[in-house]
Amino acid sequence: MRPLLATLLAACAFAATTGAANWPQWRGPALDGTTDERGVPTSWDTRTNVTWKLALPSWSGATPIVWGDHVFLSVADGSALALWAVNRDTGAVVWKRPLGVGNRRERKQNMSSPSPVTDGRRVWVMTGTGRLAAFDYSGRELWSRDIQADYGAFGLQWGYASSPLLHEGVLYVQVLHGMLTDDPSYVLKIDGTTGRTAWRVERPTNARRESPDAYTTPALVRIGTRREIVVTGGDVVTGHDPATGRELWRAGGLNPRDNGSYRIVASPVVVGDLIVAPTRERPMLAIRHGGRGDVTRTHRVWSTDNGPDVPTPVSDGTRVYVVRDNGVVWCLDARTGEPVYGPRRLASGTYSSSPVLAGGRIYVTSEDGVTSVFEAGPAFRVLAENDLGEYTLSSPAISDGQIFLRTADHLWVIGRRQKSS
Repeated sequence: MRPLLATLLAACAFAATTGAANWPQWRGPALDGTTDERGVPTSWDTRTNVTWKLALPSWSGATPIVWGDHVFLSVADGSALALWAVNRDTGAVVWKRPLGVGNRRERKQNMSSPSPVTDGRRVWVMTGTGRLAAFDYSGRELWSRDIQADYGAFGLQWGYASSPLLHEGVLYVQVLHGMLTDDPSYVLKIDGTTGRTAWRVERPTNARRESPDAYTTPALVRIGTRREIVVTGGDVVTGHDPATGRELWRAGGLNPRDNGSYRIVASPVVVGDLIVAPTRERPMLAIRHGGRGDVTRTHRVWSTDNGPDVPTPVSDGTRVYVVRDNGVVWCLDARTGEPVYGPRRLASGTYSSSPVLAGGRIYVTSEDGVTSVFEAGPAFRVLAENDLGEYTLSSPAISDGQIFLRTADHLWVIGRRQKSS
């Protein structure tokens, strides 16, 4: 229990330093889809409990990013891509900054899928076309670069969609591909101030056909004062030294039958001393971090066939909550992987949005725009189903008691702002 306690304390300290009232990355202040905020609304519709809504030109899988009085959106409009800054109290667009052209549709997604990240002074944004840029809060561009021009064309079947991981002023960017290229997959560490590459490490894989492709975002593991960057894709989970990028450990088992179509969408989640790593539904693995070398056999704690495909799971530290693409919920014991309950069904429809947890409640939105709210705990209890009636791929963001829901047509802000002291 000591490693688990140390990790939980570190996670709490991290959330406190980043500001629990902000939502600075696509998985929120603790990088795991959770926030300690209370008093978040549970019920709304298109007319009730809506503070404001902002018309948008297109759908996106990117999550709204919120810091203080600012909301940042990665936006596709025709062939053009842009970063928008929005006043979070009024819904007015403060500025728009172009990120080039080349937007295209790849089945559900387009080239605005990666979510921006911010530290409260600067905001960074990556596009599916490979443009990576930094801006200050006035909209002044600080630097910009083209990742494809630097390292070769992206070779994913359905377009690039991974969001950067921001930690201590640097960006960790993964490019895991192989379906449409013979170039190696790799991970980058990029200085947030200068935009320069601190390191680039190749990430080898024996995965074939589409299975090298990953649309995941890296996770951050804290082991005392040590940090590791965790990457899933290409049939394996790997841990990397943030200082050098060196691969510290590797776990196989994400594609036990060597299926050539096992691309991975759902990102890894750190739960105590475990890394929960989804694949294409089954198996979802739990791996104890801290190992070295090949840890496939030595550090696997549990495995389940009740994993998701697209939505990334969320955990309260005791249980892991899985929402599958068909709206079926499984609640698993975080230590053993055994079902606490499941299968249970939410509102009918397809789910691409990832669940978030706030105030003991889990929020998840279907592609039809219905946000189900259900209790976190050992019993399945749906509290509300809130229908906005608009196509939705983006995950909810929560800040100062408000919910930010991005649909194909609007950015909706639900509830009154409750500024933290």
